[in-house]
Amino acid sequence: MTEFTDAASFHAFNAAIVDEFRANGGKVGGQFEGGNLLLLHTTGAKSGQPRMSPLAYLPVDGKIIIVGSKAGADTHPDWVHNLRANPAAHIEIGTDSYEVVARELPDDEREATYPLVTAVAPVFADYQAKTARVIPLFELVRA
Repeated sequence: MTEFTDAASFHAFNAAIVDEFRANGGKVGGQFEGGNLLLLHTTGAKSGQPRMSPLAYLPVDGKIIIVGSKAGADTHPDWVHNLRANPAAHIEIGTDSYEVVARELPDDEREATYPLVTAVAPVFADYQAKTARVIPLFELVRA
């Protein structure tokens, strides 16, 4: 996983992923090659401004699941705060684009689902082991 020393390098990295995603029908290379990637459009919890995040997603039991891992950091990614404040969002998957409602999995459902996530993508087990916070899972449901 790429490590960032400042916000500018993080934003430049994400911008390059978004450009590659859109130029190649949702496919990207590098560390994300072969993975499922989507672009999540949210509304900023504090600012009310549009925000976009390229994220890995996992199809689990016919659901689209996103993981608030932030690579195991001790704080949630900004998009988690945005979805908690306003669960209405928009996603781009491949060449498809549509509105969704994000549903944070409650504790019992999250506990049952996280092992399914780590079975498909073991890195998320490593991320959970790196932090004391509970990494949240969200289901994205077509609006």
